[in-house]
Amino acid sequence: MPFTPEQKAEILEKVATGLSEGVPLRELCRGEGMPSFVAVYDWINADPDWGLRIARAREFGADALAEECLSIADNASNDWMDNHNPDDPGYRLNGEHVQRSKLRIETRLKLLAKWSPKKYGEHVQLEHSGEIKTPAETDLSKLSIEDLVTLRAIQAKAAPDAPSVD
Repeated sequence: MPFTPEQKAEILEKVATGLSEGVPLRELCRGEGMPSFVAVYDWINADPDWGLRIARAREFGADALAEECLSIADNASNDWMDNHNPDDPGYRLNGEHVQRSKLRIETRLKLLAKWSPKKYGEHVQLEHSGEIKTPAETDLSKLSIEDLVTLRAIQAKAAPDAPSVD
């Protein structure tokens, strides 16, 4: 089924606005007059230019989702509610709303980390401390037979002409 320019524009717009508009691509494709989800992916594969536009729209959508996390976190409008107890007037914490907001933020952050790990994932930095011993400095007598066999195999692959560790 050929896509109309209007469908292309609507798909790109909805993908770019992310879940902040509440319409994931699968749901959008279920709408009346819209192509199927599979058809959209077939089209992405058939038209590299449009595939790049979808990828860029998804980047915008991820950014919109990240901004939405800030909005949810900053919105305290329903965090407190009237306490209708005459013996204890005032306000009380609306724990259900606070927990729902927390869940909404955590879900979005997990999705962002999966969808865009380089930008929104955990950054792991690996550092090494201590010494690296050369083979001459290593006491091979403390290694098991299995470790020696493994070391021999590694050595044979890395440097077939090197002297043996036997």
